[in-house]
Amino acid sequence: MPDELNGITVAFLVAPEGTEQVELTEPWKAVEATGGTPKLVSTAGGTIQAFRHLDRADTFPVDVTTDSAEVGDFDALVLPGGVANPDFLRTVDSAVALVQGFFEAGKPVAAICHAPWTLVEADVIGGRTLTSYPSVQTDIRNAGATWVDDEVVVDREGPNTLITSRNPDDLPIFNATLVTEFAKARA
Repeated sequence: MPDELNGITVAFLVAPEGTEQVELTEPWKAVEATGGTPKLVSTAGGTIQAFRHLDRADTFPVDVTTDSAEVGDFDALVLPGGVANPDFLRTVDSAVALVQGFFEAGKPVAAICHAPWTLVEADVIGGRTLTSYPSVQTDIRNAGATWVDDEVVVDREGPNTLITSRNPDDLPIFNATLVTEFAKARA
């Protein structure tokens, strides 16, 4: 349905540099195409630099910084991957606190590829089941979660719905699933 996410505002949390572009732009387009409003949240204002693997890609304007973002202004959170993106975010207290706030508020969160590193740092995945890029699985298990090798995993065992996928190849099902789950959470 084209208006499934009508009235829903989705935060996309990214570092100033290092986000895998397609993992930002494709879920962003899915949110917009279904009537939602995506907002780019980063640790610094201005623009962020996205990447295509190791090559610089496009830049995108930041809507709000993590030190001024309020969980109450958003209905859901998307964490794009890229190796550098979550590795940086997990070192910034305001970014980690924002992620924790979404879990405390019971709002849905979607993470793809390496993005679960930020969830590990936020200490919000214990007892949950999720997937990620394979190199993150040990960190996920060490954080008390179960790692599985599936295209998309929807875990409803915690305070919120958690949607995860492994890599850009999984984007079609990841996007469809996050739209469905974000709509359910709002209803």
